[in-house]
Amino acid sequence: MEITSRSMLYTHPIKRTTTCNCSYSHATLNHPPSRFYPSSSPHLSVFSGSNNFIGKSLRTRRLTALNSPSRSDNDSPQELAVLLEVEGVLVDAYRSTNRQAFNEAFRKLGLDCANWTEPVYSDLVRKNAANEERMLIMYFNRIGWPTSLPTNEKESFIKSVLRQKKKASDELMVSQSLPLRSGVEDFIDNAYNEGIPVIILTAYSKSGEEIARSIINKLGPERISKVKIVGNEETRQSLYSEVVRAQAKYSGLEEELAKEAIKAASAEKQRIAKKVASALKLSVEINTTSSESLEKIICALRAGAEIANIPVSNCILIAGTQSGIDGAERIGMPRIVLRSSLTSRAEFPSANAIMDGFGVGGLTITRLRQKTWS
Repeated sequence: MEITSRSMLYTHPIKRTTTCNCSYSHATLNHPPSRFYPSSSPHLSVFSGSNNFIGKSLRTRRLTALNSPSRSDNDSPQELAVLLEVEGVLVDAYRSTNRQAFNEAFRKLGLDCANWTEPVYSDLVRKNAANEERMLIMYFNRIGWPTSLPTNEKESFIKSVLRQKKKASDELMVSQSLPLRSGVEDFIDNAYNEGIPVIILTAYSKSGEEIARSIINKLGPERISKVKIVGNEETRQSLYSEVVRAQAKYSGLEEELAKEAIKAASAEKQRIAKKVASALKLSVEINTTSSESLEKIICALRAGAEIANIPVSNCILIAGTQSGIDGAERIGMPRIVLRSSLTSRAEFPSANAIMDGFGVGGLTITRLRQKTWS
């Protein structure tokens, strides 16, 4: 996504009015709510790191991916597995659907005066660090708010737009018009031809597992037969999840209280961050991924390694999200960020490498085997 270098809200021919003459329906307010630069580490040194996991082997073959000691490159030069996230990796959904989803939301809410062209959208993204709530507020402050909207209902109005935008985005995600990222099909084919297991993760997809699986269907039946999909059910049936559930069964009240305290602290951090950001007109990002969410991601990553029957230290996560990177770092899994339009300006200091895409000059199976990046 190309970001304009100057404010298009002032140069683009949008007529500024004191009020937006839109037929906004108040009924919608009552509906329920439905970084980055090249890594400084050119070598994926964690490939040879150890992976510690407690517990004796109940099912030896399945436990290999969880508890086997890592092997040196000389001992097993071909042993490798690739784990792919869906959003930001299989598809660049933000680039392909976000602006269109906003315009569709405007249309459904009867906001005929609102339409985001590419220059206007790019300027709003740049000025508000992609914070969608702030983008909407800035936009309607410029063109005027709907005439039928009371001042004290602006916050509810913004939330209703975001709900409609989410619905529209989900519909676009599953449509045939959403393209796969260039080179991803060749990447999967090359991995299959070289005997490298490819695992696609849907268990912690931001858009939900159903939408993630519909995106995978774009690969076609033949290519889907070359990969394994790890969703909620596959994660639940993994040996690691069974061990986690067994441990949780015997956890005491003290541990449960600790979890609740962590959740409360996370929520308070987020509240304070938003308040500070609003006062200073800054974009403040705090990683508030709950311990419960992180554990879910870790379980999915462990399940992927287990299904591939490859040690975690020899599995490589190709991620489009910070949460995936956090989970992989926690268990010592190598991790590569694939740039998308959403993360084009984000930083991922804990990633082993950051790349623009698949193919020549980007991510290839050959470069994975070499374990080096420029």
